[in-house]
Amino acid sequence: MIDLTIVDRGLEHAVTRARERNIVIPTFAQMRDPGSIPADVVGRLESVGLWDLDPLNLFRITWHNAPVEKGGGFGEVNYLEFPRELTGVDARIVALVGKWFPTGAHKVGAAFGCLVPRLVTGQFDPTTQKSAWPSTGNYCRGGAYDANLLACESIAILPEGMSSERFAWLEAVAGEVIKTPGSESNVKEIFDKCAELRASGEDIVIFNQFDEFGNYLWHYTVTGPAMLEVFEALKGERGRLAGVAYSTGSAGTIASADFLKQHHPTVRVAASEALQCPTLLLNGHGSHRIEGIGDKHVPWIHNLRSTDMVTGIDDAGPMALIHLFNEPAGIDYLVSVGIPEALVSRLPELGISSIANLLSSIKLARWYELGSDDLVITIATDSMDMYQSRLVEARDRHGELDSTGAAVAHQRWLLGESTANVEELGYWERRRIHNLKYFTWVEQQGKDVAVLDRQWHDPDYWTEIQQMTEPIDDLIRQFNARVAAS
Repeated sequence: MIDLTIVDRGLEHAVTRARERNIVIPTFAQMRDPGSIPADVVGRLESVGLWDLDPLNLFRITWHNAPVEKGGGFGEVNYLEFPRELTGVDARIVALVGKWFPTGAHKVGAAFGCLVPRLVTGQFDPTTQKSAWPSTGNYCRGGAYDANLLACESIAILPEGMSSERFAWLEAVAGEVIKTPGSESNVKEIFDKCAELRASGEDIVIFNQFDEFGNYLWHYTVTGPAMLEVFEALKGERGRLAGVAYSTGSAGTIASADFLKQHHPTVRVAASEALQCPTLLLNGHGSHRIEGIGDKHVPWIHNLRSTDMVTGIDDAGPMALIHLFNEPAGIDYLVSVGIPEALVSRLPELGISSIANLLSSIKLARWYELGSDDLVITIATDSMDMYQSRLVEARDRHGELDSTGAAVAHQRWLLGESTANVEELGYWERRRIHNLKYFTWVEQQGKDVAVLDRQWHDPDYWTEIQQMTEPIDDLIRQFNARVAAS
């Protein structure tokens, strides 16, 4: 659960630091509905860039940012809809776009959800403690960004095999960057580094997205309603919310499915992973190129009771499609087959894992034989801003994409996406995957097996977490009031 015990000394130090830096912390309610943000804050944001290291940008941790790089206000949720000509399926597939968050990825919200409850309770003292952010990519960027805005020291921990853009950005923002062995699949190595830090004697608080329920709560409270808002805007007279698809990663984003199922109980939820590391499908292992999703374990915060299917995505698909969506020959080809130019111009808003989510959505639509009244919603976690080096690497290795290569990529990876490597989950299949948590979290990380069993058997376990939003918002309001007091 999320511990809200007050630590007076740490809280006093946090209040003092926030007062010195003129920091006001937004509530979860304001991130869910920016219409409730004070007008003076909105006005001051007109002179602030989306990625600026300015505490005002805490208020831009929302799906509702205007899609501009500087001075934007708030509006509708940012999304893309993909037509049948691109996907090959009748179902309408829609992706919420994470590019327009600070740092260019929605993980900055997950990091906020983990950090702020400890800050406003005094459990994290920004004047004496460092924050550590274990991640396979965007989460440690979000954590370093939030920590910088909230005047906290930060340590970013991520695998050495991640894109060069991530490391270049972190060097300018994080207090310290630690590279661990391997790439996306090497999550245990990140956990091992966290254990070293705990044993080092330094006063470090580790915000582990894979077991921190602030990650779950932020997505349940903010992402879930944003997805529902998009569905309500698009559904028309006969629209049905038929499915949602997510790369599992830390299992934070998939928490939004718990919110959606409370409003649309028949919605089908797909958990996606790389076929080259089929942990959920086959209890398997391996390495892959879908950056940032992490695997070889089941996150502590994943509510398996809400997951209906698992899809395995061949990493060759997203790697081919980033070229189709970003190279001149790919762009020309897509326009020539009838994809609207307005959409083609926005396809760079999809990063590698975003494209994997699109492919998972196509698999879901084919598996359940969805029609034109059915909507499938997914997430575009980040854009190509952090992956330009991957395009350069492929050009150096294979040469420029030509029109034939573009046609092959479209036919093979989009129109040809099939229902292979899909498992629909019944009760015992869900239970099997849930039980995999034991090996990481009980044996390796020392969690209580009784809590693991409660996660499965007691529905109130998840309800109790979902009900913590308002108590945390109350603490945020109290914190802000103390900061404002003279």
